[in-house]
Amino acid sequence: MLLLRYGPEGFHAAGETLDSLRILHSDPLTTAVSAWQFGRTLDISAEAIRPPVVPGKVLGIGRNYREHARELANPVPAEPLLFLKSPGSVIGSRTPIVLPPESSRVEFEGEIAVVLRHRLTRADAAACARAVLGVTAAIDVTARDLQRRDATFARAKSFDTFCPLGPAILVEPDLADLTVETRLGGEVRQRGHVGEMIWGIVDLLVYASRMMTLEPGDVVLTGTPAGVGPLADGDRLEVEVSGVGVLEAPVEAWRGA
Repeated sequence: MLLLRYGPEGFHAAGETLDSLRILHSDPLTTAVSAWQFGRTLDISAEAIRPPVVPGKVLGIGRNYREHARELANPVPAEPLLFLKSPGSVIGSRTPIVLPPESSRVEFEGEIAVVLRHRLTRADAAACARAVLGVTAAIDVTARDLQRRDATFARAKSFDTFCPLGPAILVEPDLADLTVETRLGGEVRQRGHVGEMIWGIVDLLVYASRMMTLEPGDVVLTGTPAGVGPLADGDRLEVEVSGVGVLEAPVEAWRGA
C-alpha cells in the first residue's frame, strides 16, 4: 500500500500503486491500516504530489554504512551517530534543491527514511517495529564544507530544501528487505540494502527513543551507502527505494529572492 499527500491542502490518498489512488478519509497516524476508509478514485499528476508527511522532527543517522564512513575518512562509530535536521528543510518530489551561496560543496546522500505512527519513549524492539507506519525515499543534502568546519551538523544539514522526501510512503514494509539507489543524471551513484547497515531500522529506533521521545509523523533517516558526491546547478537527482517509487530532485543555484 502506498500513501501520499497531494494538492495545496495536503490531503491524503492511498492505493496499491500510484495509478490506483483513492482519497483517504482516515488519519493514517491515528487509524490502523486495516480500518482506513476510502473515497473516490483519484488521478493525481506528479506535480500535485506533496511531501508525504509533515514531520515534527527529522532525525538523521551518520555513518551507518561502513563504506560510507571510509569514503569520508571517518571512523566507524561505536554507537549510532544521531543528528537533527530542520523540519523546514523538507520538500517533496520534483521540488528543486537550492544550492546556498554559503557553501561551495553541497553533496547528495540517498537514504531510506522511516515514518512513525506511534509515540516512542525508551521503547523495546517490538514496540519500535509496531510504530513504523512505513518508509519513503529521502535525500540528506549536506553542505560538506560547512559540516567539516562546524562543531555540529545543524547548519550543514538544515538549509531550506535540504531534505527531499517522497514521492509516497510504502506502508508496513518488510524492514529487513529494502534497497536504496541514487542516480545522478541517470547514472547510478549509490546502491545499498538494509542488510548492509551497521544498525538495522528497529535497532536505530530503540536507540533513538532512549535519547528523545519520537512522535507520530517524525521521520528517521537511516544513513547513506557509499558513493556520495557533489551537486551542481542543473543536475537531476533521483533516489529510488524499493516499493516506494522514484524521488526526483532537480538542482538549482540560489539566485536571490
